[in-house]
Amino acid sequence: MTAEFLWQQRAKPTRGPKPALTLDQIADAAIAIADAEGLTAVSMQRVAADLGYTKMSLYRYLPGKAELVAAMIERAIGEPPTLDEKDGWRAGLTTWAHTLLRRTEGHAWAEGATTGSRPIGPNELGWTEQALRVLPPALNGAERMDTVATVAGHVRMIAGQNVQKAPEESLLRAMAEHADQYPAVAAAMADIAANGGTDEAFSFGLGRILDGLDVLIRSR
Repeated sequence: MTAEFLWQQRAKPTRGPKPALTLDQIADAAIAIADAEGLTAVSMQRVAADLGYTKMSLYRYLPGKAELVAAMIERAIGEPPTLDEKDGWRAGLTTWAHTLLRRTEGHAWAEGATTGSRPIGPNELGWTEQALRVLPPALNGAERMDTVATVAGHVRMIAGQNVQKAPEESLLRAMAEHADQYPAVAAAMADIAANGGTDEAFSFGLGRILDGLDVLIRSR
């Protein structure tokens, strides 16, 4: 796997025919397939067919599927927000997380696509750079990297959950018939019905992650 194609500056040709496609067009077509059918439906052949080209024509732009998925990630998340260290690490990470959530919502495939050994592009690395810049020196290098991974993982999980509300509907149907067997779940749902508080998992989870980080930083 190589990410060189993501980093190279592509000079516009001055002679000869212009490229028929752009990397962004290819990534957009792949994203549309993944959003509708999942990442397993994405292949070089399928993307080429949706664009009206042959599979071999795509190899002029990227080496294979692993690199195609990397291009999809780069396109989906875009450039990172510029964080101001003067605002403090907590405000910076909150902005970072909320921005990443907005960029990844609707892309359930992104959670699985951003794990394991894979090509990394400038946008994705830029997101890590921005988050690390606002973290205080009280945390060592490993802790700073783990912080970014933890917050990013929370964002990806919630973004994936937000795509489909079916599990919540299934839970309501199940509890309507079996509430007596699961009194703790029934009590929690009754409290939500009476007092509200649904759809706050992202803010609640992010807040608790940052609270724990604050305790560690203050202890140093």
